[in-house]
Amino acid sequence: MRIAMIGTGYVGLVSGACFADFGHDVACVDKDSSKIDALNDGRMPIWEPGLEGLVKANAERGRLTFTTDLAEGVRGAEAVFIAVGTPARRGDGHADLTFVFAAVRELAKALESPAVVITKSTVPVGTGDEIARILKQEGAPAGTSVASNPEFLREGAAIADFKHPDRIVVGAEDEQAREVLREIYRPLFLNKAPILFTGRRTAELTKYAANAFLATKISFINEIADLCEAVGADVQEVARGIGLDNRIGPKFLHPGPGYGGSCFPKDTLALLQTAEQAGVDQRIVRTVVEVNDARKLGMAARVADALGGSVKGKRIGVLGLAFKPNTDDMRDAPSIPLVNALIEQGAEVTAFDPAAMDQAAGVFEGINFVRDAYSVADDADVLVVITEWDEFRGLDLDKLAARMRGRSIVDLRNVYDREEAERAGFDYRGLGRPVGPATAVRAAAE
Repeated sequence: MRIAMIGTGYVGLVSGACFADFGHDVACVDKDSSKIDALNDGRMPIWEPGLEGLVKANAERGRLTFTTDLAEGVRGAEAVFIAVGTPARRGDGHADLTFVFAAVRELAKALESPAVVITKSTVPVGTGDEIARILKQEGAPAGTSVASNPEFLREGAAIADFKHPDRIVVGAEDEQAREVLREIYRPLFLNKAPILFTGRRTAELTKYAANAFLATKISFINEIADLCEAVGADVQEVARGIGLDNRIGPKFLHPGPGYGGSCFPKDTLALLQTAEQAGVDQRIVRTVVEVNDARKLGMAARVADALGGSVKGKRIGVLGLAFKPNTDDMRDAPSIPLVNALIEQGAEVTAFDPAAMDQAAGVFEGINFVRDAYSVADDADVLVVITEWDEFRGLDLDKLAARMRGRSIVDLRNVYDREEAERAGFDYRGLGRPVGPATAVRAAAE
């Protein structure tokens, strides 16, 4: 099938490459000529495991092309996916649909024959209705239909998620759209991936509801971690104890410095805006947003506590800056408010991230970047683990301790074993875990 993908960001590029790998003929379209030139040269605009090889293989086979010319990209396409950005609008948090509607207006004039126009971007309920109205108003060919096909990709595991999905959600109002999408995803039927056909509005809301629920699980376990610290319980064992209940499940029950990234922050805000417009209160989601914002802002106090109450004049080594491992995405990363607060309070911050250094350089001012994880420890008074990259788990703690001036680790991802860290001479502080002997002795003395 001939497919056009408008937008070569994270969702568009991964989806386009995977569709091509299914055997479809895919043209990816983007107005950013530098991005298209880079893709035609085999250079990826994002860091995602396995993506470069997938793009290269399908481009060499002629199944995947890149262009800035929308008319060329959609020529002969039976399906056109819209995968442009929908950032949170400044001031009210509502999803900004400027890029979506601009693409639809241009598409209406470029289409030479009927096609199914499918929103892959995360959009508020009712967006599909407005797209259908714009297409008709702008003179799109008769018979053009609109569908919603939200993505459920995890950054760092997007290709596996796309090829082995938990479910495929398709929102459509006519059989033509359903048949086209059924054919597009037919290769996945061999994996018995469930495909759920709904109305457009249901599909649009499903995406927001899923992300809001996952954000709720994260904020819930973060608050339980705080309670564990207060009463001497271990949050990791609590999480395992509740996660083994198949009604709850073990995923997203790992305490941390708060959720970030391209989806959860903006999607929870957009859901609240949709609910407000509909006159329906969403108290749980609103509280989740408030809890998460407060948690990210409160992480600097944990670092200060490990240094006796103040970070002024202290050297702080930071391990990890991206919002999660296996990505270079810095959008709404918990590292941003934490590192900025430390700098504002007079600390000297040195940091390393395996993938996000270039992105982070455009986010932070007054931060020192180093070439590897061990260099972060040089003369540091405290180490702070913000992102749980696998390579951090295997670091030699004795080697880290030997290069430091201080002996504190603030582990915001519970990467290390407390007893192992204390054997290396560290004052170890995790999240929601019992206080270690060295910390307990110090607290008693104070």
